[in-house]
Amino acid sequence: MLKEINFDGIIGPSHNYAGLSLGNIASATHRGQTSFPREAALQGLAKMRGNMKRGLPQGFLLPLPRPNRDLMQALALDGTEDPALAAAPWSASSMWTANAATVSPAPDTDDARCHLTPANLVTMVHRAQEWPDTKRQLDIAFANRDHFEVHSAVPPTFGDEGAANHMRLCESHGGPGVEVFVYGKPGGKFPARQHEQASRAVARLHGLDFQRCVFIEQNPEAIEAGAFHNDVVAVANERVLFTHARAFADPQGSYAALREAFPALELVEVPESAVSLEEAIRTYLFNAQLVTLPDGTMALIVPSECRDSETVWNFCEKMIAGNGPIRQVIPVDVRQSMANGGGPACLRLRVVADPATVDPRFLLDEAKADLIESVIASHWPERIEPGQIGHSPELEQAISAAWISLVRALDLGELID
Repeated sequence: MLKEINFDGIIGPSHNYAGLSLGNIASATHRGQTSFPREAALQGLAKMRGNMKRGLPQGFLLPLPRPNRDLMQALALDGTEDPALAAAPWSASSMWTANAATVSPAPDTDDARCHLTPANLVTMVHRAQEWPDTKRQLDIAFANRDHFEVHSAVPPTFGDEGAANHMRLCESHGGPGVEVFVYGKPGGKFPARQHEQASRAVARLHGLDFQRCVFIEQNPEAIEAGAFHNDVVAVANERVLFTHARAFADPQGSYAALREAFPALELVEVPESAVSLEEAIRTYLFNAQLVTLPDGTMALIVPSECRDSETVWNFCEKMIAGNGPIRQVIPVDVRQSMANGGGPACLRLRVVADPATVDPRFLLDEAKADLIESVIASHWPERIEPGQIGHSPELEQAISAAWISLVRALDLGELID
């Protein structure tokens, strides 16, 4: 039976605040601060446990091996380079698995298989290094070729940011859907990371019917305000699109195109007068997991920063008191991730599949969560000071050993070179 499985990224032992992401205001604001990898990973794991308790299928992806010695060698790092360049091989940003890939479920594709394309992430060097190692995990987790096809990334000329700029509308997860690709146009203060041609290439790779695809331009004002991905200002689940009024360049035209492709659309638009674009981005109200619970109702899993904002929380309380489709708003603590610009939605990749067709090593249960928690508690660094990045052989050794410990504990030794 097809179900939506959320695959969360386990936050890696090199989690740090190097501020490498241009256009990500949270990342820039916390640049140079002390990070707490152990706390960050445990926060992410607690979010996964909470979703399992709500009856939601839960998977995970492992951190990528860091520091990336191949990148260090390719950049000829010798200590004279810009500190940001030296920090790139240490990046733990693969934790945000919304950027891992774009996923088209089997009911949408011409061969009735689930297709996954890793995002090339070429806009930033610290992220462009990710996709080959991401693909290695996807190839293992979704190795059943009767049910899955894992592609290589689209050519690097066109920036692709994965599921963070992709949504799906459907009557039910296991039924056919309309896939929504949101792209940006270059020329603004911050880079528009998703290229329209990358979105169209992914749709062709996946064998989608273009009559059931909608391509929408993101609002340049939103990008300049810090919405570097669409999932910072909009999220969809089944029939519902939850969006800020300033998310898209042409809101009314976008809604009309969505309704034409998917007449059952239920639009929940948050006006600027209720929550400003700036406050929505600061609290990551839309970088939330909009999920269907086992009883058929919808819940919005938001970062705890939303509860701390009087404006945002007032809106949430009024929304759930009404007769709309979203019946619960559930805050979770992912503050370590949020300080680098990633909320609950950034931390998960949605895959509609029969869990029985997925490699079980990537599916979470309480026993496996206990095992992962034990490895994190024993091996993840408690803290990383900014001056250690790229300059501490002891830290480098500890991070590598921590990653290997987790890989071996989960019986995924084929990921070790």
